[in-house]
Amino acid sequence: MDLIRIPLGDWVEAIINWVIATFSGFFDVVSAIFGGLYDAVEWVFVTPPFWVIIIVIAAIAWLVKGWKLAVGTVIGLLLITTVDQWHNAMQTIALTLVAVVVAIVIAIPIGIWAARSQAVSTIVRPVLDFLQTMPAFVYLIPAIFLFGIGVVPGMVATILFAVAPGVRLTELGIRGVDKEVVEAGNAFGATPGRILRQIQLPLAMPSIMAGVNQVIMLALSMAVIASMVGAPGLGKDIIQALSRTDIALGSEAGIAVVVIAMILDRITGALALSRRARSQRSSSAAASADEAPAPVTAAA
Repeated sequence: MDLIRIPLGDWVEAIINWVIATFSGFFDVVSAIFGGLYDAVEWVFVTPPFWVIIIVIAAIAWLVKGWKLAVGTVIGLLLITTVDQWHNAMQTIALTLVAVVVAIVIAIPIGIWAARSQAVSTIVRPVLDFLQTMPAFVYLIPAIFLFGIGVVPGMVATILFAVAPGVRLTELGIRGVDKEVVEAGNAFGATPGRILRQIQLPLAMPSIMAGVNQVIMLALSMAVIASMVGAPGLGKDIIQALSRTDIALGSEAGIAVVVIAMILDRITGALALSRRARSQRSSSAAASADEAPAPVTAAA
């Protein structure tokens, strides 16, 4: 007996066709915005001489962690330059940064909302599970139909692929804030918005920064795959190396991706550690103030 086949793929295709026909104007606006953002960020990274960009990124690395990371950053970026992958690397960084900023703008508010509402958390969780378990290449299919070929569908696919850990770790960080601290804020008459800004977000910042780190890593990995739909950058050379079995080109582009990933990971990881250290110092100071004995005044 043959099993009944459900035409799920046909239903999905019909939905996508309806979405394209109904919201084509909206997708044109999104495409123009994302394309403009990418062009602006790419211009910032591509226009100056390579040594200017190296100095700026090394200075950021030195400020967040120290001279060792700065030296490693300089060596890594010089390596990218010497294998003639600088332009492609800057395009990949530009695509990754734009996608990361958009993903964070989406993820943090949703994570805050989910942390403050159990109903929202219940709805969001299966959506995040779906986004995280979907194979990376599948994101490219609807992106092509909605935005065509180029950098925009690659950017949209990258955002969808990378947004989930930002939402999860933001919600986890806010839910992990000590309830006694929140209750103390309520006792002093603080509004929910003020409690969020001055208590929950600062204490949850280490977890949020860990989520940002994960968003960056996932976005970078997807930015390479996005070259299959016309996105520029290092992924283009990697795909060409696969099609031509060019080990040299693939190795050079792959090493450039690894260098960028290590630099971004170390910088964001150092920011997360500094945030955690500041949060621990603030908590210790607050505990010391609570445990300090009240001053004794002399009787008249």
